[in-house]
Amino acid sequence: MTFLVLGLARSGQAAALALRRRGEEVMGVDASAQLDVGRLADAGVELHLGTEEDRLLDGVETLIKSPGVPAETSLVAAARSRGIPVWSEVELGSRLLPNPILGVTGTNGKTTTSELLGVMLGAPVAGNVGRALCDLDGDVEPEQLVVCEVSSFQLEDVHEFRPRLAVLLNVEPDHLDRHGTLGAYRDAKLRLFENQGEGDMAVLPRGFGAVPGKGARIEFDGGDPLPAEPRIPGAHNRENAAAATAAARALGVDDTRIAEALEAFPGVAHRLEPVAEARGVLYVNDSKATNTAAARRAIAAYDAPLHVILGGRGKGESYSELALELAGRGRAYLIGEAAGDLAVALELAGVDHELSGDLETAVRSAARNAKAGEIVLLAPACASYDQFRDFEERGDAFRRLAQELAA
Repeated sequence: MTFLVLGLARSGQAAALALRRRGEEVMGVDASAQLDVGRLADAGVELHLGTEEDRLLDGVETLIKSPGVPAETSLVAAARSRGIPVWSEVELGSRLLPNPILGVTGTNGKTTTSELLGVMLGAPVAGNVGRALCDLDGDVEPEQLVVCEVSSFQLEDVHEFRPRLAVLLNVEPDHLDRHGTLGAYRDAKLRLFENQGEGDMAVLPRGFGAVPGKGARIEFDGGDPLPAEPRIPGAHNRENAAAATAAARALGVDDTRIAEALEAFPGVAHRLEPVAEARGVLYVNDSKATNTAAARRAIAAYDAPLHVILGGRGKGESYSELALELAGRGRAYLIGEAAGDLAVALELAGVDHELSGDLETAVRSAARNAKAGEIVLLAPACASYDQFRDFEERGDAFRRLAQELAA
């Protein structure tokens, strides 16, 4: 079979290498000509960089689409018109791996919940953040449970992907610039459940509506009794802990082990991550707060006065509720393409703010204004792609700037 892998970032490279290990013919395609693809070349992948011409589909039997590639891209549209199946990398990974897969999705909290569940189960975590699912091919025992964080972009192109246990944390407006409507975004999320059958389990927020598939329904709520309180702060993280606990219990994990995980788990990078303290001011990196709901949860996690860095590339959301959440809580420092729209919403809500432009200017201005006992919080409510490669690079830059101030 001949595969075309479109998009050669982390997941695309993992898919191409896994297929080559099985001796499949693989063509790697990316619109950028500035990629490090040495491993792919060494593995015998036929590479086409800086072009996405339809002629590349000649002889192709399946197209593997990386999550960063929009569905309306010409090569994807051409593949569909020719009847060529389009798979996501997690679809491919689930077909290659013999392991039982546990899927976790939601607008916010996916990574934290996936990593916490991985600790509770002693299981590897892969998918949307960290290792691609295909990276585990040949690297885990066949009966080992695998926790897979799954995004809406990955779920757009699943066909047989069937998690033994599937967790939905929440559905709030996000990626409307890509999906178009909240309904389309919600539908993509719910595809996590559509192939579940008898014996599978669906873990859902209490009161959530019907989902496709036949998995046994298990509900959770942020107020559920837990065997221990989570170490990580915030009401939203208690919801994440409740979801992970419900999933772990459904899989037979005892409460002693769950409690140990809840008390020990420190959280993950770029999610309410304390990165420095200087002159009594705490610096917190929540670069993964790439939508307004996540930023609002970050703000609500603290009682101290806040200096919040907001902005980046907007996703078509309103900033009105975010502005109201910040009213009376502190000052905002605005960066990136969305700074103007954020400024309008903050002005209407009476929130003190300044147009900083870039992250370094914002951090230094916040540091001058913050007093001991206050918090400088990066919770952008926007994507990072206007000024950074991804949210990790943005968070790393914030961490470096904060630690320089602390030094």
